[in-house]
Amino acid sequence: MLQPARRKYRKEFRGTMTGIALRGHRLAYGEFGIKALSCGWVSAAQIESARRTLTHHTKRIGKVFMRIFPHKPFTLKVAGARMGSGKADIKGYVAVVRPGQILFEMTGVKKNIAQEAIRLAGHKLSVTTKFIEKV
Repeated sequence: MLQPARRKYRKEFRGTMTGIALRGHRLAYGEFGIKALSCGWVSAAQIESARRTLTHHTKRIGKVFMRIFPHKPFTLKVAGARMGSGKADIKGYVAVVRPGQILFEMTGVKKNIAQEAIRLAGHKLSVTTKFIEKV
C-alpha cells in the first residue's frame, strides 16, 4: 500500500471536502485519463486496486501515470471502544479528491482499450469518475 515515508505530525484533522479542484484538473502526461466528478476520500487500497486494473487490462502496453497520492492519515477506534480517551490509532492513509481532479492518466494505447480499462478502474474507486481524452 502507498503511504508517506515520514510525516511532521502523526495525526491530522478530518478537514473539509468542499469546492472544486484548483490544481491537477488538466491532462499533463497522457492522452486519456480518469476525472473525478464528486469529492471524497480515496484510500491507498482503492488506488492500488485501480492501478492494477489499468495495467492488467492494457496488458502492460503503454504507460500509466498516478496523479494522486494518499498523504492524509485517518484513525479508527476499535469495535466496542467507549467514547473519550483520546484520538484513535492510525488505520490507513487516504487521498482527498475534489471534483475535476485527474486521478490517473494513460498513454500509448488505443482509445477503445483505454476507455474500457478506465471504466473498469472507475468501479474500484469510491468517487464517481468519467473518461476524458486530450483534444
